[in-house]
Amino acid sequence: MSARRHAALLAMVLWAVCAMPAHAGRACEEQAMSFEALRDGLATGARLQAALNATGSDVALIARQGQDLSAYGLKYSHAGLAYRAGPGQPWRVYELLNECGTAASGLWVDGLANFFLEGPFSYDALILVPPAAAAERLTLALRDTVQLQRLHQPHYSMVAYPFATTYQNSNQWILEVLAHAAADQGRVATRQEAQQWLQAAGYRPSEMRIGALKRLGGRMFKANVAFDDHPNNLRYAGRINTVTVDSISEFLRRQQGWTMQEVKK
Repeated sequence: MSARRHAALLAMVLWAVCAMPAHAGRACEEQAMSFEALRDGLATGARLQAALNATGSDVALIARQGQDLSAYGLKYSHAGLAYRAGPGQPWRVYELLNECGTAASGLWVDGLANFFLEGPFSYDALILVPPAAAAERLTLALRDTVQLQRLHQPHYSMVAYPFATTYQNSNQWILEVLAHAAADQGRVATRQEAQQWLQAAGYRPSEMRIGALKRLGGRMFKANVAFDDHPNNLRYAGRINTVTVDSISEFLRRQQGWTMQEVKK
């Protein structure tokens, strides 16, 4: 893709960022941003930028704690892929976001500070850095906007099943892009192929225990939660498997050789 065409795509996406609310891993209320929230978001973005610069890599996975998931033994709720064209260039975050209050999602490109500007549960951040060969493949993948769209399913569910294509959550898109980048060229072009590759490569999703009443409430009253893509034997037992930052981190570190660090407030 030419630099001009890529810049045009980024401009369209960034216009969309300003045009409508989108959320992932945090609350969905519209409220005026406080000075403190702006200050803390900008400061966290600056800390994260310094930490990313220090890695020497031009691409990394980053994550935030948008909401409290400690009841499920999880910390970070939402991941993005941070990329820069080279040293000294600005970092951009590629991510999937749920359109607030709906069952739809879109692909976005954001700045580091914006990643933290809408009331996260904490201002801690996570960085996962790929080995050099994996970084090169991921850089090429992020430049292929057609393929990024091909791996996107706009029907959103916060608890989408990792090995079905009916829905997709934010972290699932990230994981499937990583599968496309990591696989031999041409082997993984569709979501189904990405999921098959992930199973063969040893990826294991997080499992959350969610009872029947809570599942019913989520399905009836939240447009962005669905359970019908989960296998019946797991769903009826309250064993909800989904893609989380924790499960991605475990897979990348144990199976793919990525390194991890936390950036604390």
